[in-house]
Amino acid sequence: MPPPATVPARTLVAVSGDEVPVPDPDCLVHLQFRRFAGCPVCNLHLRSVVARQAEIRAAGIREVVVFHSSAEELRTYTGDLQLDVIADPQRDLYREFGVESAPRALLDPRAWRTIARAVVSEIVANRRDERPAPPARPEGGRLGLPADFLIAPDGEVLAAKYGVHADDQWSVDELLAVAPNVMERS
Repeated sequence: MPPPATVPARTLVAVSGDEVPVPDPDCLVHLQFRRFAGCPVCNLHLRSVVARQAEIRAAGIREVVVFHSSAEELRTYTGDLQLDVIADPQRDLYREFGVESAPRALLDPRAWRTIARAVVSEIVANRRDERPAPPARPEGGRLGLPADFLIAPDGEVLAAKYGVHADDQWSVDELLAVAPNVMERS
């Protein structure tokens, strides 16, 4: 499914209770679709985003991260991330943007190295009492695929990436490279 050409204005509510405009009239929105609350691969990726948040903001980008888990479950795992985290347990946004779930999320060999690294990272963090252990049976399942959308202040979807496995999303470097290129075209 191709991404929508434009995103109608709406206000999402983050798990923090903050209102999040999408699109944001003042900046680009990087709308990320992740898997489930406590997902080790998602946590590893999002920690790389948080570490470079100053660069991302300087590029005029607001991070908005959607999970197919409940707000309650997300608060357990994402409270320290300093990102706009959105709960979508009914997957309404996932359907609107054509974001899928599939066994290849975990079965694609290209994801295995990152899955192993992420699981080890979560075990270490859990043993240090830095984060709770990932859920044994995550809400919405384990088979979600990631997706990334860069949305202009007027709602135009400037760029999109649909992941083909659990670790197939824009890195921060890729996001920062995409943003100026799409802004030059518009």
